[in-house]
Amino acid sequence: MPKQAAARPDDKRRVEILDAALDCFLTFGFAKTSMDDIAKRARVSRPLIYLKFKNKEDVFARVFDYLIEGRIERATAVANGKGSRADRLMQAFEIMLVEPWGRVVGHPTTADFYEMCALHLPQVTASYTRDSVRCAEAILGDREIAEVFFFATEGLHRDLPSQNVLRKRLRILIEQFARGAP
Repeated sequence: MPKQAAARPDDKRRVEILDAALDCFLTFGFAKTSMDDIAKRARVSRPLIYLKFKNKEDVFARVFDYLIEGRIERATAVANGKGSRADRLMQAFEIMLVEPWGRVVGHPTTADFYEMCALHLPQVTASYTRDSVRCAEAILGDREIAEVFFFATEGLHRDLPSQNVLRKRLRILIEQFARGAP
């Protein structure tokens, strides 16, 4: 039991660092963010960050993981649950797309953040794509339609809309796909 109690403050500190790093990456961009910036924002020492992360690239990768952590499990449960196709798609992609978008939209380097994810974390973005397509396939019943649906969702935030606008666009897209699915 003592190990669990000790892990909680450590987990809390890690989350504080990841939140601070996300804020720095979204404010300054990846290239201009330093480990000192993250340490100052997290109110920790730079050596403490290096105890938890190898380097800035590792922090960036963990930030992206942190943004999508637990989402595929929640979305898959919704996809395999009850309700209409449209309702399940909306709920699943609210979890996978709209919620994380709400954390990043409206910052000076939001557009760069996703571009940097694709550049620096191709394996993570490929895994996110694969999981999202599987989730959509569980609802739509067809892999190719699920792939087209997923890639269509990727275009919904190209112009950096608010979270509410993204949600509306997603709803419109879902109406079209849920209607035409086999």
